[in-house]
Amino acid sequence: MKRATNQHTIRPSASRIRGAVLAAGLGASVVLGAGSAFAAGNADAAAPLASGTTAQSVAQQATAQSNAAETAKKTAAQKASDAKKKAEDKKKAAKKNAASWKAPVKKYTLSASYGTGGARWAAKHSGQDFAVPVGTPVTAAHTGTIVKAGPNGGGDGPAYGNAVVIKHSNGKYSQYAHLSKINVKIGQQVTTGQKIALSGNTGNSSGPHLHFEIRTTPNYGSALNPAAFLRSVHVSI
Repeated sequence: MKRATNQHTIRPSASRIRGAVLAAGLGASVVLGAGSAFAAGNADAAAPLASGTTAQSVAQQATAQSNAAETAKKTAAQKASDAKKKAEDKKKAAKKNAASWKAPVKKYTLSASYGTGGARWAAKHSGQDFAVPVGTPVTAAHTGTIVKAGPNGGGDGPAYGNAVVIKHSNGKYSQYAHLSKINVKIGQQVTTGQKIALSGNTGNSSGPHLHFEIRTTPNYGSALNPAAFLRSVHVSI
């Protein structure tokens, strides 16, 4: 009885062995499962980070491209606006120039004035003389149409030498005489400040100068005081 009792004491039962094995298996499963879960968790956490970083980079690049395109668009629009404004300003300047009057020469000295008497004229002086060297550019005092151009005063007589007469839209005529060269022809349209001739000393002239008249007709005998007229259209000589 005692031996049997000892054998019974040291031999574990089959149910206990199965229980221990089952417990050990469960423990390993738990440990392995936890490790797997940890590894999976790390992968899942890393994936959104990489994905988010790429998406942010793409978004930033798209924004930069959009900004560059918008800047280029604004630059092109500004250039177009500047070109349009420049064209409008040029058009306005041309229109203003066409409406304005100017002195017929630059860097001059006033000599004989309108209404003065002397042996050089059959009657009193009919214009304003501008003393300038031969070859000085003579320009149209105002926009108009050439109605006389040539020697013999353009038809007004040899005393004027080579001469030009321009008809203006306000009904007035301007005359330029004693010219050395004529650069326009009858019927030609000219604008304010356009070169029409070179000054000279032709005809009845005591020295190089430009004889300038303002007339009410294209012909001799209808002259007005040119200095007073120029002042009336805001030209100071």
